[in-house]
Amino acid sequence: MRCVIARFPFDLTKSGVLQSMKGIKPEPVLGESVTVGRRTYPVKQVGQVITRQDRRDFSAGEVVRAMTQLGFTCHGSPRAAAPARLLTPLQQASAMLG
Repeated sequence: MRCVIARFPFDLTKSGVLQSMKGIKPEPVLGESVTVGRRTYPVKQVGQVITRQDRRDFSAGEVVRAMTQLGFTCHGSPRAAAPARLLTPLQQASAMLG
């Protein structure tokens, strides 16, 4: 499949992406990610490996679009846990007393 990443055309195939990512250790996922085989990689890491370009040259959206068209499962940014509710001193004392 022909796709454009960072204004450059690439002919990508699902088997080609799988082969390129073979033996690459996934970095910790902090933002958007893509599942390649049985591993989940950050989108920017996959983009860097398959295009051989610097990560600053393309956006995560470009890689997500290409990976989705190839049939890979893409995931959005992990949601941060809800912040703990802060109690006022009166509420804290009341909770401690029951």
